[in-house]
Amino acid sequence: MAVPNEEHPDLNLSLLCDFYELTMGNAYYANGLGERITYFDLYFRSLPEKGGYCIAAGLEQAVRYLQALRFTEQDIAFLRAKGIFDEGFLRYLADFRFCCDVWAVPEGTAVFPNEPLVTVRGPAIQTHLLETMLLLTINHQTLIATKASRIVRAAGGRTVMEFGSRRAQGYSSAIYGARAAYIAGCIGSACTLAEKLFGVPALGTMSHAWVQMFDSELEAFRTYARQYPDSATLLVDTYNVLESGLPNAIRAFQEEVLPRGFRPKGIRIDSGDIAYLSKQARRMLDEAGLNDCKITASNSLDEYIIRDTILQGAAVDNFGVGERLITARNEPVLGGVYKLVAVEEEGEIIPKIKVSENVSKITTPHFKRPYRLFDRRNGKAIADVLCVHDERINDKKPYLLFDPEYPWKRKRVSNFEARELLVQVFKRGKLCYDLPALEEIRAHCAASQDTLWDEVKRFENPHRYYVDLSRKLWETKQAMLEQSGAGTP
Repeated sequence: MAVPNEEHPDLNLSLLCDFYELTMGNAYYANGLGERITYFDLYFRSLPEKGGYCIAAGLEQAVRYLQALRFTEQDIAFLRAKGIFDEGFLRYLADFRFCCDVWAVPEGTAVFPNEPLVTVRGPAIQTHLLETMLLLTINHQTLIATKASRIVRAAGGRTVMEFGSRRAQGYSSAIYGARAAYIAGCIGSACTLAEKLFGVPALGTMSHAWVQMFDSELEAFRTYARQYPDSATLLVDTYNVLESGLPNAIRAFQEEVLPRGFRPKGIRIDSGDIAYLSKQARRMLDEAGLNDCKITASNSLDEYIIRDTILQGAAVDNFGVGERLITARNEPVLGGVYKLVAVEEEGEIIPKIKVSENVSKITTPHFKRPYRLFDRRNGKAIADVLCVHDERINDKKPYLLFDPEYPWKRKRVSNFEARELLVQVFKRGKLCYDLPALEEIRAHCAASQDTLWDEVKRFENPHRYYVDLSRKLWETKQAMLEQSGAGTP
């Protein structure tokens, strides 16, 4: 998944890890623990912007990273120069071959706090080494896909384009952010490289600089329209939207586009009061017989501004959203974590728990099998249930759900379908999952969101979607808490 650059044309990401992952690996090796089988869950604890859900993304790039995970001679020499690593451990790294089992939620799935997005099983040295790269990959794309989902929903069926490359926090963020935004419903991106790498349609209009290059705005518009008569979208706010931009755009369309047998594609407004200006622009375009000419709005938009402008009657057909999407500006971090949940001893899986005075940081132990329950009558998601790995939910009979924090709150469900959330991606280091095409992921994302009630998808005070524990898993967790002296959280 690496994006090379001039300084590092053959960029290898194996050392893109926290240094303690290497020092721990060295200590495991030196103390005979390196091959002990461990289980780690990657999950997040809270939803960004106090929203109702997230959209899982980034799995394909995580897979590519795991497939390419090797330590070069230069990597080994660099580590040797640190002077703290055992030579046996360095030989282990030189001969490194990924051999873990990995399960993950398919990209585009709506997901919720405290359920595993990725589970890794393998030797302790390997599972620890993966922490940083898995987290940064899944955290970033999941965050951007979630923000894009909110923005696309706010647009209410109007087109949304991702325009944020120039404000992204580095080139990788621009490229992979464009991919994540497309998964969540944006129709394309201004990032050309995203189309080359992933097939995300590259889109764009024109710049203010183009208009300023000419002696008059009309000349700029006419020249551009002659160059692109079948696709011209003219930027009308360089000087004055209603006094010059719109009249000049209409004249350019009439003189350069219509005579060539084409219909004008659109105008873009990048400043000012979008609701007011778009309504006036729509009136002027319609009066000129250009009823099919689309209006695109940009300028530091997000889901709240888009929602409000639509409520105010904005006549906008398309939105170009930049910095507030590509940086998830309102809450630019998804707090994903990667925690040990079990180890194996002579083939037996032994659950492990992390206890904290901060209740939200107490982990749910064990190798888990997550399910999502769907109402057979309407296809809507009812709740997710985390089970121990050897449990199965029988959806042919009623099932008792209970809140793991307030176990007296219970609900018996029937006439439901139980589907496992995780798919196996790697088996003993070999890819065993057919990575879906980007268009399939995009379609799955839309379908997954459709299974959520509108109340869960509200921007403010969304209904809480429950992630429950099976009785067996809940009792295991409670027993471990009591053994630790923590009591019941």
